[in-house]
Amino acid sequence: MGDSNHVDQRPLGNTGLMVSPIGFGAFKIGRNEQIKYPTAYDLPDMQQVRHLFDRILEMGINYIDTAPAYGLSEERIGQTLAARRNEFVLSTKIGEVFENGQSSYCFTGEFARQSMAESLRSLQCEQVDILFVHSDGNDVANQTDTDLIPALQQLKAEGKTRFIGFSGKMPEGATEALGWADVLMVEYNLDNQSHADVIAEAGKRGIGIVCKKALGSGWLKPDEAIEFVLSNPDVQSIVIGGLNADHMAANVAVASRIQSG
Repeated sequence: MGDSNHVDQRPLGNTGLMVSPIGFGAFKIGRNEQIKYPTAYDLPDMQQVRHLFDRILEMGINYIDTAPAYGLSEERIGQTLAARRNEFVLSTKIGEVFENGQSSYCFTGEFARQSMAESLRSLQCEQVDILFVHSDGNDVANQTDTDLIPALQQLKAEGKTRFIGFSGKMPEGATEALGWADVLMVEYNLDNQSHADVIAEAGKRGIGIVCKKALGSGWLKPDEAIEFVLSNPDVQSIVIGGLNADHMAANVAVASRIQSG
């Protein structure tokens, strides 16, 4: 069992990856524009980023999630963690880019290959563990009306990513992705349980489940919110963003108490 500083890792579906129940969402280290959080924040400097990652890895968080849409996030992960790549599970995304204060989206296979190449350069690695589609809400059409999914499967075959998955907004999109995804990233929390059925179906199929916005983008009480999500046996990890290592440690402690209980 885990102690107050560490938690037992969980198998992520049938991937063979082992992930901490609390993952780190690396949005805030790279972007502070057009945000949905209740309070504004300054971007940390590189020394602060390095210290934050040292603390996160030290407390047993081994899953880090980023995306091109997270501003400087991929670049900063590469600068601080490239030499420690074997110490954590890394996911990034394709589909959304954030430039000059605005998001833009593209879901063609060509864009996916270009985006993956740029991400690997920024991250200073040859392979990520999971590559998610970063959907704009047109969840089903992005999968069925484009050549995106064959491109993802090709990137997996080439070893650019070990596994592929879908991070969308609608249960219908996650349901469509059950046919090809290794991992799903879904919004699931006390206020939004719309993905409950697809989470259960994914569990039956051995598809990994990572939850985003488990704390309602900072609006829900962490203890209750984390306990609710991690009590679902088909959920393996919650991605939580932040810049405060003490807050992350408190989240890990909650997860540890749930496991021990």
